[in-house]
Amino acid sequence: MLQQLHIQNYAIIDEITIDFSGKLNIITGETGAGKSILMGALSLILGDRVDTSVLLNREKKCFVEGFFTVDGKKFIRQFLAENNLDEEELIVIRREISASGKSRAFINDTPVNLVQLQQLSASLVDLHQQFDTMEVAGADFQRQVLDAFAGNAEMLAAYQSLYRLYQAEKKSLDALQEQKKQFNATFDYNKFLFDELDEAAFKENELEDIELELKMLSNSENIKAALAKVLFFLNENEQPVVQQLKVLGNQLQAYTDYHPQLVSLVARIQSAQIELQDIADETSSLSDAVQDDDGRIEQINDRISLGYKLLKKHGVQSTQQLLAIRKDLDDQLQAVLNIDENILAKQQQADKLFNDAIGIAKKISASRLSQVTPLEEKVNTLLAKVGMPNARLKVSVKSFEPAVGTAALRAFGIDEIEFLFDANNTKQFAPIRKVASGGELSRLMLCIKSLVAQSVDLPTMIFDEIDTGISGEAARQVGFIMKDLSANRQIISITHQPQIAGKADAHFYVYKQVVGDAIKANIRLLSPAERITTIAQMLGGEKPTAAALESAREMIGLK
Repeated sequence: MLQQLHIQNYAIIDEITIDFSGKLNIITGETGAGKSILMGALSLILGDRVDTSVLLNREKKCFVEGFFTVDGKKFIRQFLAENNLDEEELIVIRREISASGKSRAFINDTPVNLVQLQQLSASLVDLHQQFDTMEVAGADFQRQVLDAFAGNAEMLAAYQSLYRLYQAEKKSLDALQEQKKQFNATFDYNKFLFDELDEAAFKENELEDIELELKMLSNSENIKAALAKVLFFLNENEQPVVQQLKVLGNQLQAYTDYHPQLVSLVARIQSAQIELQDIADETSSLSDAVQDDDGRIEQINDRISLGYKLLKKHGVQSTQQLLAIRKDLDDQLQAVLNIDENILAKQQQADKLFNDAIGIAKKISASRLSQVTPLEEKVNTLLAKVGMPNARLKVSVKSFEPAVGTAALRAFGIDEIEFLFDANNTKQFAPIRKVASGGELSRLMLCIKSLVAQSVDLPTMIFDEIDTGISGEAARQVGFIMKDLSANRQIISITHQPQIAGKADAHFYVYKQVVGDAIKANIRLLSPAERITTIAQMLGGEKPTAAALESAREMIGLK
C-alpha cells in the first residue's frame, strides 16, 4: 500500500506530506483547490512524462516521493531481483525534476529508467482517472476480467508456456522449410562444384608443394652441374679437400704428446673432415636424385593449370582454401539429404506442442464460459445499485479452433471475448465502446473492479472523480462498494459526493491558502468534528443547516 506521499515544489504545492490509511482514504476539497494537482504529482512516481511547467520555484528541483509497503509479494521481489534492486519491505520511489527540466527516477535510491518505473508502479498502484474509462472497452481488459473471475491464472500460465514453445518451434520449422527451398534451388550447381573439386582430389598443400618441385625440375641441369662441381673439389680433384684434411690431421697427430693444445686442434680437423665427407656423400646422392624428367614437368604443369583455374573460379589463393570450400559444399549437400528428416522431426514436435496447447485452451474456454452468467448477474446487480437499474452487461465468448500446424494459435487461448452493453433495457446489445457514455463507463468500471478484487490481489486502487454525474442513492451505493473494496486493500478516492466521503477511514481535505504573495495548495487529515462540518458543507453549502449537520453525522455513522 501507499504509506506516505511527499511532494515538494510541484505546481502550487510548496511542500506537503500525506500519511495514508491502509483502508479507505477520501480526498475532498473545493473545485480548483488542487486535488487534480495532487494526482498529477502522484502520476510522476507512476511513470508519467514530465511537464516542466509544474515547477513552482524555478531555482530548485521538484521531487515526489512515495513510500510503499509490499508485504513480501512474490512478483515485487522478482522484479527487484531481475533489475538488481535492493529488496526491502518498504519500497521508496522518488522522481526528481531539475530546474532545467531533466527528470530522474529512483527505486530504493537506485537510479532506474522510466520503463522500469512504470513496470513496478503498475504492480503497486491501479490508478483510475475520470477520463480513463475506455480501458473497460478494451479487449485485453475484458479478457483479463473474465479470467480473473474464472480463476484461470494457473491454466493460462501453463498454456502460455506451451504457446511460447510452439511459437519458437514453428519459427524454427519455417526457417528449415525456407532453407530447404534455398537448398533445392542451388543443389544442382553445388553438386557440380563439389564433383569438380572432388575429381581434382587435391591433397593438403599440394599446389604449393608441386610449384616448388616444378622449379627444381626446370633447373635440374644447373643444379646437377653445381653438385658435380662441389663433389669434384671435395673428393675427386687431384688434391681432394677431404683427403688433404686427413693428411693434415695425421701430421699434427704425431706431435700431440709434445703440445697439449694440439689434441683439440686435431679433433676439430678430424671433425671437419668427417663433416665434409658427409657433405660429399649427400651431394652425390642429391646429384643422382636430380633428374631431367620432361614427363613429370608436363604432369605438374597440367596439375598446376587445373589448380589455378579452380583457385580463380572460387576466388581463393591456396590449396587449403579449396579444400575448405569442398568440405562446405559437401556439408550443404549432406544437409539437403538430411533436411527432410529434420523438418519431419520439427513438424512432429510443433504439432505435439500445438495439440497440448489446444487441450489447455479448451479447458480455459470452458472455465470462461462457466463464469459468463455469474459475472453478468453480479455486474448487473451492482449497476442497479449505482443508479443504472435498466443497464445490462452481456459477455460474448466466441471460440475458434485453428487447424493443426498453423500459426493462428493465440497468446491467450481460443476465445474472442467482448463485453456488450444495453443502457436502457432495449434488448439491443452493442460493444461497450460504441454505446456507453463516460459516466456509465466509470460506474461500470467500478462495479467490475470491485468484483475482480474478490478474486485477484489488486494493488492500491486510486479513483480520481469517477463518481462524476451521480448523486443520492447511487452515490451512497458507490460509497458502499468502495468501503467493501477497502476491507482487503487500500483505496484512495477523490470525490465530490458526501455519501462517499462519509464512508472514509481517513478523510483528507485539500485547500488553498495565501502564503506571502503566493497562493499555495495544502492538505490536512480531518478530525471527526471537521469531517462532520466538511460533509455538511458538501450537502448544504458554506453555512450548513442543522439538518445538513445531522445528515453528515448519520453518513459518518456517529448518530
